Amino acid sequence: MTKKELRDKYVKLRDELSPIELANQSIELSDRLFKHLDLANKKVHVFLPITSKKEINTWLIIDRIRSVGEVVVSISDFSSNTMKHILVTDNTEFRENSYGIPEPTGGNLVEVSPSDIDIVLLPLLAFDKKGYRVGYGKGFYDRFLLNLKEDALKVGLSLFEVEDDLISDINSYDIPMDICVTPEILYTFDGN
Repeated sequence: MTKKELRDKYVKLRDELSPIELANQSIELSDRLFKHLDLANKKVHVFLPITSKKEINTWLIIDRIRSVGEVVVSISDFSSNTMKHILVTDNTEFRENSYGIPEPTGGNLVEVSPSDIDIVLLPLLAFDKKGYRVGYGKGFYDRFLLNLKEDALKVGLSLFEVEDDLISDINSYDIPMDICVTPEILYTFDGN
């Protein structure tokens, strides 16, 4: 299936989730993540959920990581499809941008280089057996992943299980995940 076909399919499936299903799946996914990954003393980049798109509630994950490590979140620049990465502190305040994405705001933001990040938790709509993911199609994360240190762990978070078909229109800009966590299963990929 193409990225567009998968995007259409999984946006619809996500829209059909009830608030209770989404909340329960977010909890199960968070529990599975912490059961299988050691996030202690790590700098972990976490995406912030767009509630209108029924994304995984990553605030649950952020709170747990902050008790053992450091959390980094992003500010999106839609004119260049790039992101700045900001360390979350006790004083960090958040405001939704015009796309409904929560972002850190204020004057005391501490920027973090992608090369200092140990683990990235990736948003996605769907993924295949080779670890390739389908997002919203703007390429923000593909550009970001290019600048990570070589041993940084790329971890997808998905409400749904692996897609049976491979994504047919993968290109040289697509970077596979190392792991994908769902409410039911943790998938690992071997670098293709």
